[in-house]
Amino acid sequence: KQGICLLEFTDRRMLETQINRLQKHLNAKALPGDSRFFPLLEGQLESYFAGKRTEFDLPLITPGTEFQQKVWAALQTIPCGATRSYSEQAEIIGQPTAVRAVARANGDNRIAILIPCHRVIGADGTLTGYGGGLWRKKRLLEIEQGTNAPVK
Repeated sequence: KQGICLLEFTDRRMLETQINRLQKHLNAKALPGDSRFFPLLEGQLESYFAGKRTEFDLPLITPGTEFQQKVWAALQTIPCGATRSYSEQAEIIGQPTAVRAVARANGDNRIAILIPCHRVIGADGTLTGYGGGLWRKKRLLEIEQGTNAPVK
């Protein structure tokens, strides 16, 4: 299977750790290079940041535990522009007491934006926990909700 397996912000604190974990999961070495998916990804991201795209249709490779797979699949059901709390996400996957584990699995998401962990917020509506930085989480939600000018 081929597809996108990593999409991260280059200044993310845990980027090297994410790459190392991914290499172990895939039993492969990360090498610089190109992929036939990059032009598609670039085009879809440009459209997203212009406020014109609400969904992505690229093949994703998401190695992880069964629990992580459930969490990441649930993230992909959150509509663009909407948010969900960690506790709501835990309920949706059928494990209402696993709120912290859900938060951890969100943090282990290696495909930023496409698997929209930025749409998960605290139970009180506050922005919490985003590996790309809370300022980015806020900005992504603004783009999706149309409350701020698209990125050019």
